[in-house]
Amino acid sequence: MTPCWRPGSARVSGSIELASHFAVYPLPPTQPGPHMRAVITLFFLALLSTATVHAAEPETAVFAGGCFWCMESDFEHLDGVHNVVSGFTGGTLKNPTYSGNHAGHYEAIEVTYDPAVIDYQTLVEHFWRNIDPFDDGGQFCDRGHSYRAAIFATEDQRSLARESLQSVEKRFGKDKVVTQILLAAKFWPVEEYHQNYAEKNPVRYKYYRWSCGRDQRLEAVWGTD
Repeated sequence: MTPCWRPGSARVSGSIELASHFAVYPLPPTQPGPHMRAVITLFFLALLSTATVHAAEPETAVFAGGCFWCMESDFEHLDGVHNVVSGFTGGTLKNPTYSGNHAGHYEAIEVTYDPAVIDYQTLVEHFWRNIDPFDDGGQFCDRGHSYRAAIFATEDQRSLARESLQSVEKRFGKDKVVTQILLAAKFWPVEEYHQNYAEKNPVRYKYYRWSCGRDQRLEAVWGTD
């Protein structure tokens, strides 16, 4: 029977003497030193940070505020917003297109966002500041049903949307707020040439926005605060 090895013995495994091995590579102390504790702490902080980043699934919000070029541009710069898509919603017609038929639909945007960075309430507040809440015939120079403003809220979002509406009504007192809160419906992205229009056509977009009087009217309604 091979005797058990004990520290200090001279039993050899291969060409390495174990006693010498442990002399060169001593066992770690029972309690980690300050440096090791710092490394362990950083490791677990990194794990927690990773878990936090991936904990929140992206969510979506749908708003109609007149021209979807402008609404897309107004939302895509917000921290926590991943993507903004222009399209149509609120109607019954399937596969609406800008160049063809979109009767009954609103021009709208679908905002995909990280709720751990920006919440739905903040998005709704930003929506109000970028529409004329007193206009039920369109928005700014764009007239007709498809240009009317509305919040398309899911069942989970409706209470926050209603609270925001009440806040706006309180702010303006006797002035009648006509913007509606509607139940979210299927969202249909518009043709590709309308997506990211402000980025792809900056000169034409800026001229359109100025000539439409959008920013002038927003300042008149909401001020500059």
